[in-house]
Amino acid sequence: MLSESLLAVAQPRAADNTCDRIGLSAATADGRHLRTSDFGDWLAGRGRANEFRVDRVPFAALDGWAFDEATGNLVHRSGRFFTVEGLHVTELDAPYGDGPYADWHQPIIKQPEVGILGILVKEFDGVLHFLMQAKMEPGNPNLLQLSPTVQATRSNYTKAHHGADVKYIEHFVGPTRGHIIADVLQSEHGSWFYRKSNRNMIVEAVGDVPLHDDFCWLTLGQISTLMHQDNVVNMDSRTVLSCLPYADTRSRALLSDTQLLSWITEERSRHDVRVERVPLGSLPGWRRGESTIEHEAGRYFKVVAVAVQAGSREVTGWTQPLFEPVGLGVTAFLTRAFDGVPHVLVHARVEAGFLDTIELGPTVQYTPGNYAHLDEKNRPLFLDTVLRAPSDRIRYEAVHSEEGGRFLNAESRYLIVDTDETEAPQDPPSGYAWVTPAQLTSLVRHGHYVNVQGRTLLACLNAMAVNSR
Repeated sequence: MLSESLLAVAQPRAADNTCDRIGLSAATADGRHLRTSDFGDWLAGRGRANEFRVDRVPFAALDGWAFDEATGNLVHRSGRFFTVEGLHVTELDAPYGDGPYADWHQPIIKQPEVGILGILVKEFDGVLHFLMQAKMEPGNPNLLQLSPTVQATRSNYTKAHHGADVKYIEHFVGPTRGHIIADVLQSEHGSWFYRKSNRNMIVEAVGDVPLHDDFCWLTLGQISTLMHQDNVVNMDSRTVLSCLPYADTRSRALLSDTQLLSWITEERSRHDVRVERVPLGSLPGWRRGESTIEHEAGRYFKVVAVAVQAGSREVTGWTQPLFEPVGLGVTAFLTRAFDGVPHVLVHARVEAGFLDTIELGPTVQYTPGNYAHLDEKNRPLFLDTVLRAPSDRIRYEAVHSEEGGRFLNAESRYLIVDTDETEAPQDPPSGYAWVTPAQLTSLVRHGHYVNVQGRTLLACLNAMAVNSR
């Protein structure tokens, strides 16, 4: 069985009792305002209270969006929001049978503005509660999921779209905001965004907080329970929750903190990744039709267009492009204990959109169908170990969707899997390292060390800890 110590993540002790209060919230199974058993009915009720609809449309039906005549880039007439451009990537020392280097072209989302992903917390009956939002995103498979209190781009909260005010934004910007528990810039999906960051914030409210429609107060224990359900807690909530400080239960790791930082620096230094933005209209290997831009091999992802109706959003109707992956992803940590200390196997992942070459990701982060054409020796490391894992080794499993504001039906099967020396040796292959969850949590206090999929699995580890007590 997986030791509970694997699930106890840590960061340096805070000067106040914030860590203890977070631990109490994590141990509280029901909140003051809403029982966990009633959450499903509440979420369904919010879905019935508003009109939601998403329809696929041809690119010509996009309102305000057009392909630039010179570059073929897909742009908005306002110059705001985001653009879909082309990217040319060359990676030396590339894996998986690509030869001495990998060279590819792909569409990419360029959205330079920094958004806010913020969760507001407040104490009720001596227990911290988290203000969560039932938010519709056009790319979510079930449309409505549990999001942070504030999930807004700068265009949203500065009202570039001429929509309604973003509720609770005053708690995260300006002089009246509350007590900061966490505030760090973190990356978005490096495979689909070009150098995109969001501000991940957790703020304790000062004074009364009115409860608006589509919002609810939940304890951390309740949210952790919901993390075991498919497609309930959205990606933005998961990344913010991974930034929480927990009580320090630091244990001896295979790599000291200094050794781990040195290994990360070495990985960033040894990879030679050359990234060039190029016109979308002349992208080799990709073809544009009336309704999709897709790879000629039918793999990876497509660019599509949708028309959206959402009664509960700041703007109730709009059109936009979305990226739609081909197939269900598989994202997993392999776990082992060394001298009684549990570790997870991280991968120094190269993704074209990262700011600094690599970030630590899960052991496995792939869409299996993209590699089905390769023979076994050239398939991604550890992918088959995860796919073949017997049920008694799977410690956590749930399907979570990725960012629903830019990606359509982008789902991954998230797993935490026990393994042994024969499948995952103590001395792992180049590009992999065994680290403790405490070390990961320490790194998440700083930007651009742990990727968004790794942060989701870190939040899942916390959810396992709550549900194993």
